[in-house]
Amino acid sequence: MSKEAIIRVQNVSFSYQMNQEQAIPVLHGVSFEVYSGEYLAIIGHNGSGKSTISKHLNGILTPSEGDVWVHGINTREKARIHEIRSRVGMVFQHPDNQIVATIVEDDVAFGLENIGVAPTEMKERVDFALEAVGMSAFRHRPPHHLSGGQKQRVAIAGILAMKPQCLVMDEATSMLDSYGRQEILGVVRKLHRQGMTIVTVTHHMSEVAEADRVLVMEGGQIVMEGTPREVFAHQERLQELHLDVPDASRIAHLVHRQHPAFSSSLIHNHEIVEEVKRLHIRTAEASGS
Repeated sequence: MSKEAIIRVQNVSFSYQMNQEQAIPVLHGVSFEVYSGEYLAIIGHNGSGKSTISKHLNGILTPSEGDVWVHGINTREKARIHEIRSRVGMVFQHPDNQIVATIVEDDVAFGLENIGVAPTEMKERVDFALEAVGMSAFRHRPPHHLSGGQKQRVAIAGILAMKPQCLVMDEATSMLDSYGRQEILGVVRKLHRQGMTIVTVTHHMSEVAEADRVLVMEGGQIVMEGTPREVFAHQERLQELHLDVPDASRIAHLVHRQHPAFSSSLIHNHEIVEEVKRLHIRTAEASGS
């Protein structure tokens, strides 16, 4: 059975208009699909166009050329933009820019009030969203008293209350410390297990390793695509693109050069541990001990 594409990006080019005479081209003929239930990571160094393409996925930006379709709705149809954004929600770098109310539960309810959701359903949705991100105990707190990770969880809850089918995260963990980042990744893993489609734009390669598929951008175009394991196998090419690889991948390649029996395709820390155990057992068996 073929996978369902919930977002289709078709030959999209985009330029930022500086003034009437000057435009800066950022995207050049970008095409890809986002499939229902997948976890897609988009990576690239600064200026590659990755954040710009993410803002096309729910109509924040409209292509200069080409089209973006969300469940068959063209993002050029401004009369249906609320419908598009109810299907594809977006979380940005700075949670403070998305938090508008003085109490957490009021902030989560803000988008629902704007679309006229009935009070009973609104409460149910707010309860669901806060529970989903582990923030129910903070519902009566002022958002400005929360940590960065907690604020970002509230921002995600505000999106989840709208019941989107896809969550787009544009560098949503880049301003957080390691603990806050792990908080958000825990929420994203949970949502993905429950069937939500995730698109993440990130420069943290440990996050990319958890994705189903990776798009690598350079100069406003997609230059590489594959599973994380396939993409991270091209370490030299990624270095040319000024991109890193997960620590586990780097370690695996270094050890493999000295000990060819050690797999070079590892991308998770736990895989390194398991590979060491496997080779230790094999060595012990070979020596008869």
